[in-house]
Amino acid sequence: MMRRALLLSGGMDSTCLAYWRRPDLAITIHYGQKSGEGEVRAASAVSDALGIQHQVIRVDLSALGSGDLSGTAVSKHAPASEWWPYRNQMLVTIAAMECIKHDIDVLEIGALKTDGFHVDGRPEFVKALSDLLSMQEGGLRLEAPAAAFTAAELVQQSGIPDDLLAWSHSCHVSDYACGHCRGCRKHYETMEAIGDVPH
Repeated sequence: MMRRALLLSGGMDSTCLAYWRRPDLAITIHYGQKSGEGEVRAASAVSDALGIQHQVIRVDLSALGSGDLSGTAVSKHAPASEWWPYRNQMLVTIAAMECIKHDIDVLEIGALKTDGFHVDGRPEFVKALSDLLSMQEGGLRLEAPAAAFTAAELVQQSGIPDDLLAWSHSCHVSDYACGHCRGCRKHYETMEAIGDVPH
């Protein structure tokens, strides 16, 4: 039986994936990001509600961050204000270290078709990183099951109920939604696109 894990940030996309995919293990990483405690709180609530085993890993990499997520100046290399150097590569690597302890075959991440302006959100990046993981001990594969969807399409595909989606935490700068950052704006725009915003 194939065992699957999900990199669960507690954001809208990974919360939808948790409901849709029902992984054997959810992994949340607090790496020193400003929104870290909010992400852990959301991911824990979602995992508890769905009965998914949940591992929280804390590794303080705040000295290596940039932009909104670290509360520092935006890097000159950043395609967007929330860019953190090599973040997805780092998160996947740390999650893979946990996966091997649980005999996980596939690690899933919440990359969408609209994430392509970040190189580490593109299908070719996911494939390259999967190839790198699978050639090593454990043979872990990386997959992005929502890569063909926008955020709104993923919400609809997953069939997630509103009360569970309400736990998600999308803010980039705080443990509670600031309402202004790119993460919060994406959340509100997605809810509006699926017709779930009161007028």
